Amino acid sequence: MIGEISMRAFACLLFAAAMVAARPAPAQHVGDFETRKGVEYATHDGVRLAGDLYLPKAAGPHPAIVAIHGGGWQAGGPFGYQYWGPYLASRGYGVFTISYRLSKPGQKTFPEALHDVRAAIQFLKGRASELRVNPERIGVMGDSAGGHLAALVALAGDNPAFAGAYKSDAYSGHSTKVKVAIPIYGVFDMYQQWLHDLEARPRDSIVEKFLGVSASDDKRPYFDASPISYVSAKNNATSFLVVWGTRDDIVDRVTQSEAFMAALKHAGYFVRPVPVEGAPHFWVWDPVDESSHNGFLAPRLLRFLAQRL
Repeated sequence: MIGEISMRAFACLLFAAAMVAARPAPAQHVGDFETRKGVEYATHDGVRLAGDLYLPKAAGPHPAIVAIHGGGWQAGGPFGYQYWGPYLASRGYGVFTISYRLSKPGQKTFPEALHDVRAAIQFLKGRASELRVNPERIGVMGDSAGGHLAALVALAGDNPAFAGAYKSDAYSGHSTKVKVAIPIYGVFDMYQQWLHDLEARPRDSIVEKFLGVSASDDKRPYFDASPISYVSAKNNATSFLVVWGTRDDIVDRVTQSEAFMAALKHAGYFVRPVPVEGAPHFWVWDPVDESSHNGFLAPRLLRFLAQRL
């Protein structure tokens, strides 16, 4: 009798599995998009700032994302999102992959880099009608140093300490508030990263270069530049998708992504984690397919954007 019941149960499972397999998969709507290279969005202190725009060809208005490249605040460019731009634009999201001022020997770029990111968001909002973009549905994403800037602008873009620095910008009157932020293996606590770099890269403290001062001499800039400093229940409207690799030896997931996640949760933010098993640092610039860790992130990112942006 027991064997008969087991066989019946097994047959039912096989039938259910066959029905699921026979059920058509949800359609993945991939549409046409256009690419505009080298779109200037601001000039700050004589430096021309530009990015590459990937836009759906459909009428819109479309939600849009400012994509901010990594590179330790001292390298990289819009090409870092040459795969994500087309991938997202073909699925209905505008993507503006931007440049920003990078650190050079003896020259800090905080808060200058943040001001550049702010201007890019304001540009999208100010030109929304022409670009077929919905100014109420703007998000940011970034990897590593770009993840830091994405989180910082999402949490503190309109903070009095940063707002209004470049009033001559054409669209400086627009708020830099965003609906979503997707920081990928980002730096959220600058002092903790400085401590990590003391062991991991003692001769190349990228945080110290970016801020222009050692934490041994002045910790205040480290607090001011840390996204986690601005996490607050009074400012928790932005939704976060926090992404990190479990094998990252450049940015420590425990003191950065996991600590940031906990702070966001405590303050009542909508936040979802995407730990990518076995992933190191430096993979967001790879193609968005099964050959890279982006293949794991892509469906989770699309689901998050569909729900929150």
